[in-house]
Amino acid sequence: MSTPLQTALCSFGMSGKVFHAPFIHTNPGFNFYAVWERSKKTAHQFYPQVKSFDTLESMLADETIELVIINTPNVTHFEYAKMALKAGKHVIVEKPFVINVAEGDELMALAKNQNKKISVYHNRRFDSDFRLVRSVVQEGLLGETNQVEIRYDRFKEQLSPKLHKETPGPGAGLFYDLGSHLIDQALQLFGKPEAVFGDLTILRPISKVDDYFEVVLFYERKRVILKASNQVREGVPAYVLHGSKGSLIKSRTDVQENDLIAGKTPGCEGWGIEPETSKGLLHTERNNEIVREFITPPKGNYMDYFDQLYKAIRFEEPLPVTATEGLEVIKVIEAAIKSSKEGRVVKFNVQ
Repeated sequence: MSTPLQTALCSFGMSGKVFHAPFIHTNPGFNFYAVWERSKKTAHQFYPQVKSFDTLESMLADETIELVIINTPNVTHFEYAKMALKAGKHVIVEKPFVINVAEGDELMALAKNQNKKISVYHNRRFDSDFRLVRSVVQEGLLGETNQVEIRYDRFKEQLSPKLHKETPGPGAGLFYDLGSHLIDQALQLFGKPEAVFGDLTILRPISKVDDYFEVVLFYERKRVILKASNQVREGVPAYVLHGSKGSLIKSRTDVQENDLIAGKTPGCEGWGIEPETSKGLLHTERNNEIVREFITPPKGNYMDYFDQLYKAIRFEEPLPVTATEGLEVIKVIEAAIKSSKEGRVVKFNVQ
């Protein structure tokens, strides 16, 4: 393997500590070199070798750094990614990529001009449950898939301690937070929709930003419904797909996030393997016979993202998630917000 990518994180909160540091620390293609910590200096407790910077400017001035991960509040993604690209760094931007399409266009043009890679961290593509759904759709096991519902529900009686998620402003609310995951998965499965309808609202009296959404993506012979709520105590299946030959029902049971929070190391024994009780239910037709069976998901593995990113930077292989793909998610977000405000279906890509 070539020289490891000298990598810096822009934050060591939950995102940095759980979703990024464990991977860039254990993957031989990366070296967790630096972190920007404004006040609390906690990264060295877990990674004694890491270099801590007080300001983003001073971190970006370090010529050793090759790759910067923008894992800060949504509203800062554009500004910080722009600064990193101008400093000559490759960039990973947490989802959602940016707040609006204009910001994404500018970052993509800047990355091209700087001859640097820019990728969006849509890690839920690498969940075991979604990998099962994608394989079933791609193999045509449901025939022509025509009715789909993808959900990401939680039950939260209190507001998030992360104030930037609960304070009204650009990029705040459940839709930008979880909607970006669901939209990306829908686009990966079925491509761009023809039109979008959105319903974003506040259900909890304590909420100041949207905590519920339902979005319908319109295709010629298909409807895809994306939903999330913070008021669902008894969960329902996260993936329900119906087609001309059969149906697939699957719960959201990828184990990686919980294992990371528990301190497990990526790649350890049993990594990404769902419990036996979490199989997907496939009810379809095969070889002119009706079959109803439980199928085992493939392993989930966020490390696949980092492996491919390394190859993209060092050997010019394809990025695991492109900025263009990240921007398509933002286009759907903008269309759904417009639809919700105006109470009508919005033709996709028509502003």
